[in-house]
Amino acid sequence: MNNIAKFFSIISCVLFAQDDFFESGYSIGGYGELHYNQSKIRNEDPTKKLDFHRFIIYYGYNWTEKWSFKSEMELEHNYVASGEYEPDCSTNTGYGELELEQAFVNYHTDKFGFQAGVILPSVGLINEYHEPPLFVSVERPEYNKYVIPTTWFGNGFAIYGTMSGLNWRFALMEDMEGESIGAGIRSGRGKGYNTNASDWVKNLSVNYLGVTGLRVGGSYTFNNAPIDDNLSSTVFFGLSEFNLKYDAKNIYTVFEYGNIAYKNNPDGYTSSGGYYIDLGYNVSGLVGLEGKLMPWLRMSDYNRGTTDGTVNADKHYTIQRFGITYWPISNVAFKFDYGIKYKHIRYNYPDIFPIEGESRPDLDIINESNLIFILVNDFLISLAVFKEISCSSLKPPSKIKIFFIKLLIFLFPIQV
Repeated sequence: MNNIAKFFSIISCVLFAQDDFFESGYSIGGYGELHYNQSKIRNEDPTKKLDFHRFIIYYGYNWTEKWSFKSEMELEHNYVASGEYEPDCSTNTGYGELELEQAFVNYHTDKFGFQAGVILPSVGLINEYHEPPLFVSVERPEYNKYVIPTTWFGNGFAIYGTMSGLNWRFALMEDMEGESIGAGIRSGRGKGYNTNASDWVKNLSVNYLGVTGLRVGGSYTFNNAPIDDNLSSTVFFGLSEFNLKYDAKNIYTVFEYGNIAYKNNPDGYTSSGGYYIDLGYNVSGLVGLEGKLMPWLRMSDYNRGTTDGTVNADKHYTIQRFGITYWPISNVAFKFDYGIKYKHIRYNYPDIFPIEGESRPDLDIINESNLIFILVNDFLISLAVFKEISCSSLKPPSKIKIFFIKLLIFLFPIQV
């Protein structure tokens, strides 16, 4: 046998060996989230809830090394109770949800792949990869609810691939429901139920993964969403977002920013958007603890509705949160966090902030009001603490509080 024949003989043996070693079969997985939440709004009594928020079962089957089936079923809040839907069908007054979040046929090679079925668009860090050990807080960041409507899924198709450290994906999915788009697009999700596919949601994402522990990327998603199934009347939205995550050498950093532009929004909004930043450090090595122990903090701001460049204060929120998360192993996380949420409603304290003529921008009033909140809020401790504060219902501050606020403003003047 000559050298060429020997070469092809070796290659053939390797190929046959790969086929012989592969065994078709199924895989089962899943996750669950048990939350204890204590929240307090202004001076009201705190609410305390224990909730098994999510229970998810994965099922998959591999026919060959290239062809497979993947699915995910989710039960929220332990059981599903009957209820009545709101007029826009966006909210059920019952409790719990049972949803088929993923169910698709997948084909992939080293460089290229294809999916068809119930899929997830590649938008942000959490929509595709939303298992609790993958983010630090008890609840998902609110940015990933009101800007990116996690979990966003629907019927559709996707192609994806990789090239020189870049991962790309393009998806076509069912139309959103235009009549339910308003302060964000979350209520417009069809969730695969008898949905339209006239214009199709288009989603393109690109991510760079060429450095260990680093992911940098972004996506653009847009659609002309039919209103009440009327294909001649639509709402346009375009969601552009940027994301960065670094998790290596004990350093944890996350940044996400997104903006949604609208045309013909039923509520008159022209845009919405926001961002959040997570900073954390793994201290397990410093305290001699196995696993991963990370104190962290988050700064977040999102606006659910802007009209022609004017921020609607009652749709604008700022959140400050800190916590600590412990992973004894990579698949299990115990989390504690505390946060304060500020609702940006204009409130005028003439004794502190004299306003002449037109009122000052909402942002200035909010900053001043935040000083009041920080001084008067009680500190609450629980597994996941959340405070929502509305300026419009606050009583005027006492003279002592006014003195301290004036002192703070003198030391740290606010630019108008």
